[in-house]
Amino acid sequence: MTYSSRIIDAQIKEYLDGLAAIAIVGAKGVGKTSTAKRNANTVLELDVSEAARAFASSRESMASLKDTPVLIDEWSRAPQSWDVVRRLVDDDRAPGHFILTGSASQTDANIHSGAGRIVQLKMRPLSIQERIGFQAKVRLSDLLDESLDVNLYESCQATMPDYAEEICLSGFPGIHELSQRFARVQLDGYIEDIIQKEFPEQGLKVRKPHVLKAWLKAYAAATASTTSYKKILVASTAGEDQKPASSTTLVYRDVLDMLYLTDRVDPWLPTDNHFTTLGKSPKHYLVDPGLAARILGLDVDGLIKDAIEPLGPQRKTSIFGRLFESLAASSLKVYCQHNEADLFHLRTPMGDHEVDFIVIQGNTVIGIEVKLSHEVSQADVSQLHWLQTKLASHKKLIKVVINTGAYAYRREDGVFVVPLGILGA
Repeated sequence: MTYSSRIIDAQIKEYLDGLAAIAIVGAKGVGKTSTAKRNANTVLELDVSEAARAFASSRESMASLKDTPVLIDEWSRAPQSWDVVRRLVDDDRAPGHFILTGSASQTDANIHSGAGRIVQLKMRPLSIQERIGFQAKVRLSDLLDESLDVNLYESCQATMPDYAEEICLSGFPGIHELSQRFARVQLDGYIEDIIQKEFPEQGLKVRKPHVLKAWLKAYAAATASTTSYKKILVASTAGEDQKPASSTTLVYRDVLDMLYLTDRVDPWLPTDNHFTTLGKSPKHYLVDPGLAARILGLDVDGLIKDAIEPLGPQRKTSIFGRLFESLAASSLKVYCQHNEADLFHLRTPMGDHEVDFIVIQGNTVIGIEVKLSHEVSQADVSQLHWLQTKLASHKKLIKVVINTGAYAYRREDGVFVVPLGILGA
């Protein structure tokens, strides 16, 4: 498979120029190994070689390697390798020595955190900018530094069915290049692998796979909502007298977190504002909307017909709308990391005011609404204008609506309208 450049490439190079060791973390299948290999001169593949595992576990052996950076791929197959790298960094903090990759570490691995020695860098599925056929004409960096032309007018060729197809193909590089049929097959295998292999490797034997599958389906139906875990549990066991304990389903969530398969967006809780109170619940997302669509049994036609009932307090939004928002969230997470910005959401406790995403960089705030529509109404921007009245005076607000339209432009009220298909880092 031909390697396609990733946005994280520049950050990896920057980190290797200044840091002794980095760990690229993220869900299985996001492309960690392929990306890391492009930046390494020596590669130890611990998932395929017993000799490599033994070598990586030896401080003396690792210290003998001079052709750096050294990639230790799937380091958790030999957990001692993490401590070896940590100790070698203590001995020599010259930059660019080690890259470690892995989807997760075993819960019982007796290893040091690596704080101050090994810096973690999170990798996510393909953003819209990184997918073939999409071109970034409007960048988050331009919005943040206020250099975007007020006379903005850019075209976007992506249509509603294109976005449905992108959701269902997923952002996992090895799956995204497949046909829709084989993407479904691969995603089914990915989900089964999570249940049958990844959960046990994290120390949790799944005795009732159908219960975990039902919980995953309820969680997927809660995509882009702030619904409680209790409600997700209730929804996953509707009609059953014997319900699993809440502690069991919280373990499900914890393991999914460890596998980097969840990618929640935290609530924005600023201290220097005129808000009286804000909701404190995160928005739920799986790391890739394609996973959520497949767990829900949706293909492109199913998404467009939109027959699945969403779960959570934002139920007025269709499941297609939720998964489109998830696609936007996944891309925004990549763009924010590239720009050293933070991503949040905002919702008042009763839900009377809500902004889908808040991007923060210093005193610059970008309020973002996501709409599965090619048009933007006054109602669609009302929450952004409300936010302006509540924001602290020293903060600068940029208002954006991400939609499925054919053009990017700036409205008379100052709101930028940007189709997701041309939004980049």
